[in-house]
Amino acid sequence: MFDLTGSKALVVGVANDQSIAYGCAKAFKAQGASLAITYLNAKAEPHVRPLAEALGAEICVPLDVRDETQLDQLFDEIAGRWGRLDTLVHSIAFSKKEDLHGRVIDCSADGFALAMDISVHSFLRLVRRAEPLMPHGGTCMTVSFMGAQRVVENYGVMGPVKAALEAATRYTAAELGPKGISVHALSPGPLKTRAASGLAEFDALLNDAAERALTHQVATIDDVGAYAAFLASREAFNVTGGVHPIDGGYSIVG
Repeated sequence: MFDLTGSKALVVGVANDQSIAYGCAKAFKAQGASLAITYLNAKAEPHVRPLAEALGAEICVPLDVRDETQLDQLFDEIAGRWGRLDTLVHSIAFSKKEDLHGRVIDCSADGFALAMDISVHSFLRLVRRAEPLMPHGGTCMTVSFMGAQRVVENYGVMGPVKAALEAATRYTAAELGPKGISVHALSPGPLKTRAASGLAEFDALLNDAAERALTHQVATIDDVGAYAAFLASREAFNVTGGVHPIDGGYSIVG
């Protein structure tokens, strides 16, 4: 079976122990990887640092992806401590509340640009910095949602934003494939995370997913982490460019 012993993984997006990013970090650690974990700011640090320490993370630093200096400092530390990076997980998204809860056509230009910058372009900024640290190949992952491919009530502007993220995944995979760097978008079904709690009527969506999924179960962060750990392994080296549903079949039942 696959093994990540000796590999180096950067996980961006841990907010608490219900985060998809935390599920990925746990799975990587269980398979033997060394971890670098970031937290957004001083307010988030007390919620993230204890999790990072419990996982034995070798690097735990602040990262606001809008701050180029923090991005450079993070990758300088990874380069100095490890000299390479094998896996990158980007699990962050943001939209202003008024844009998220309003109609897509009413979304402000500034709000749309901000959602695209934090949710999509930040992935490209991370991948661009990871590329030189992956001279022998590696794996980059982001997190999407089925609202990118079909209309999901109350998902609003994040639908177009996640669609852009999935397109960016495909193009990035094409550009980096010759270097042995695979790129993936993980697409869990509805999950109880802090980010999801910002969606209107999310509990109804969660209940619908549990009822209609082929397995009659919603995915968990551990399900996502297990899949991410496989994609990070050498056994998955020839898989790239895909959007991977992890939702008990919910996304195929119409």
